[in-house]
Formats: sequence, C-alpha cells, structure tokens
Amino acid sequence: MNLDFVRPLVEHPGSWVSAYLDATRAGENADHEVGLRWRALREQLREDGADSATLEAVEAAVQDHPYQPGQYGLAVFARDGEVAMVQTLPAAPPADQAYTGPLPHLMPWIAQRGEEIPYVRVLTDRTGADLDALSVGGVARHHEVTGSATFPLRKVQVGGWSHRHYQQAVEESWKRNAGDVATAAADLAESVGAEVIVVGGDVRAVQTFAGRLPKRWQDRVVRTDAGSRAAGADETPLDDVTVQAIAEVADRRVHEAVERYREQRGNGSAGTGLADVVTRLQRGQVETVLLVDDPSSTDMLWIAPDEPSLVAVDDHALREAGVPDPQQVRADAALLRAIAGTGADLVLVGPDEAPLEHGIGAVLRYADGDTAAR
Repeated sequence: MNLDFVRPLVEHPGSWVSAYLDATRAGENADHEVGLRWRALREQLREDGADSATLEAVEAAVQDHPYQPGQYGLAVFARDGEVAMVQTLPAAPPADQAYTGPLPHLMPWIAQRGEEIPYVRVLTDRTGADLDALSVGGVARHHEVTGSATFPLRKVQVGGWSHRHYQQAVEESWKRNAGDVATAAADLAESVGAEVIVVGGDVRAVQTFAGRLPKRWQDRVVRTDAGSRAAGADETPLDDVTVQAIAEVADRRVHEAVERYREQRGNGSAGTGLADVVTRLQRGQVETVLLVDDPSSTDMLWIAPDEPSLVAVDDHALREAGVPDPQQVRADAALLRAIAGTGADLVLVGPDEAPLEHGIGAVLRYADGDTAAR
C-alpha cells in the first residue's frame, strides 16, 4: 500500500483529534443516536485536552455529513479548529473511539481501507463502452466512448451478391469500434496506473476489445460476460466480478511481499522486529513494511517534528541526531509517518501470515554492512 495519501496529515505534528464513530442512520431516532455517540466522544476528547474550536469543527463535520443507506462509519481528523479530512468507512467501527495526540491516529482507517488497487472497468457493446476507473488515492473517473463506426452495425439478410460484402462491412465496424474502446481504455489505464482491467458486456465486443489492447495490458485483463449497456440493466454481476478481480490482485500483492520477506529473512537481509525496522526506515533502506495491526498495542516511538524519516525507540538517539524536541507518539502512527515519508509501502498481514518478530518486519531495498553481518 502506497501511503502518499496520508502525507498531508502526518508531515506536521500538532494537537490532533481523531474520531471514529458509527454513523449508521436507521430508524426514526437515527440522528439523535448519532448525536449521542458523538457527544460521548466529545466529552472524552475534552477530558483529554482537545480544544473547543477543534471539537466544534468535528461536531459540525459529523452533523453535516450526508446521509448514506446501510451501515457505515465516519473517521474525522482535525486540528487547530479545522477539519483536515473526513472519511466514510465501509463498515461501522467495532466501537466508537477518540484520540488526541501529536499525530492523527490513522491505523483504524487504514486497516478498514485495505489495499487500494487502481483499476479500469470496461462495459462494452458493439457501438462503444462505458469506462470507469479508480486511481491510487481513490480518485474515480468515468468516460463514455462512442465508436467512430456508426454504420453498418447490425447483420441483416440483404440478399443477392452484396450479402457477403455487407456482412464483412458490419464486422469491420465492430472491429473499428472495439479498437476505439481499447485505445481509450489503455490511455485511462496508463493514467491511473491500473493493475487490472475488467471488461464485460457483449460477448463478441469483449473478445474483440481484448484482442486490440496493447500487449502490455493484455495480461491484466479479466473477461466476463456479465453486464449490459442496455437501459435498466442490473450492474450487480459486473460489480461482483470487479470486486473479485481487485481482491485477487490485492491478495497476490500480500503473497509476493510475504515471500520476499521470507527470502530475505532466510539470508539475513530482512528487517526484523520493531527496533531494527525503525533503524532501517531511518536509513531509507525499507521497500515494504509488513505489519500486524494490533489495536491493543501500547508500543510508543519517538519522532522528530520536522522530519518524518527520523523515528527512534528512545529519545536519546534523536537528540544525538540533533533533534532538540523529540515527541513520543503511538508506534503505529510513527511508523505510518516514516513509511510515507521514505516512500516505502505498507502491507498489513494477519498474525500467522508471516514469521514476524513483534508483529513487524521489512523487505529492504538494499543491505548494508550491518545487515549482511547479522
């Protein structure tokens, strides 16, 4: 998981407020119930030292958030009287939670958000296609493609000597339109950095489209006959295929990261344990951090206010590095900041998915003398 999207939240420590609450609105008293949940969190935050202006800003964000059907949660991050970000969570949190500290508490949101896979979805027929895409960072895009060939598009029995010629002309129209769709889809995939292209709709159009994609994209295509561009068509089957394709790519990413970690651990070149991974992050050696999300963890780390990569298990190391006022924060908050600040990736794993020490390990970009000597 690339963490560039959290950089604006973690670059500059301050008096942060983080709130997670169930925002589900079901029943006649739904708004009242959400209000009660927020007031309980507000009282906790006030006792923890949050300032009134920031609490009022968070309250306004909760109250003004538009209604959504079904169960869901909200994550709100604010400081200095202003809301920095509001995120809708796909599920309500197990319990309403509130935190204050020098850094926002992002891990519950990151854990729910999961691995975000950029993708393109193509719903095609023989006249064009609807393209939907999601880039890293969750930016959605939509394009409608109308093929350049508008006639002839349907095979009919014209009779006589011209029958074969007419049928061939229809085939060429389909191919030309599929080529137009493939070009547009490839351009969109390039712009969002797609890792998978899901194409559904008309069976013949799907086949022709896939054959006209540039070679570099063809091994990322998932084909299905689900979906239709007809008015009122049910989009659920194509949605299901898309979700499954994205999940398979995400699972493959985790598997590849775990296998690389096992390989490096076997030859002594991986980062192992909290203190070692922190040291490797400081040196810019880390390519990927593997982490078990443990909400009950009480681990703390020290950070430099002005340099995200400067993180340590004790304040003495930072003072020796010239940091006059290191700050102590939750370990997961410090790790997210350092991972984002050094351009590393994060992979969340289950407790039994990888042989980690203290729930953390790292795949390194390169090994130095200390690493090789272990």
